[in-house]
Amino acid sequence: MASGKILVAQGGGPTAVINQSLVGVALEARRFSQVGHIYGAHHGVRGIIDEDFVDLTQETSHNLELVANTPSSALGSTRDKPDAAYCHEIFKVLQAHQIGHFFYIGGNDSSDTVRIVSQEAQAANYDLRCIHIPKTIDNDLVGNDHTPGFPSAARFVAQAFAGANLDNAAL
Repeated sequence: MASGKILVAQGGGPTAVINQSLVGVALEARRFSQVGHIYGAHHGVRGIIDEDFVDLTQETSHNLELVANTPSSALGSTRDKPDAAYCHEIFKVLQAHQIGHFFYIGGNDSSDTVRIVSQEAQAANYDLRCIHIPKTIDNDLVGNDHTPGFPSAARFVAQAFAGANLDNAAL
């Protein structure tokens, strides 16, 4: 059985939904009595390597809901694109902290990072659940029917054009 410690990180460029996903992980994890700690890594995988964690376990639901509606990446992000050696270092930190669930919110590179870290855990026979949460607007991740950033980008474009159309009509 996986440990009751969760680590969540954010990677890549911020979207309108990246903090919603972070808060979703934290609030949903609270529903499970076996989850003892929820940690966030500052600046994505770089924060994991540097062991720069924030404890989200005791954060109030109210504060988390405020974060959910905040732009940018609340934990900070990174543009690091981990290769196998980098992912091995990530896995060693997760193992040292007895993390049982690793959530990584991001796009394509984040998805690949989750895959490699999961393979590292399997090779070491370490019980680690690795979950990628897409935040991309590209809709190009294999095996997803949609990504949460896509509707927010589409809404922004539609609103921008509707506003420009109203401005033109007013002239």
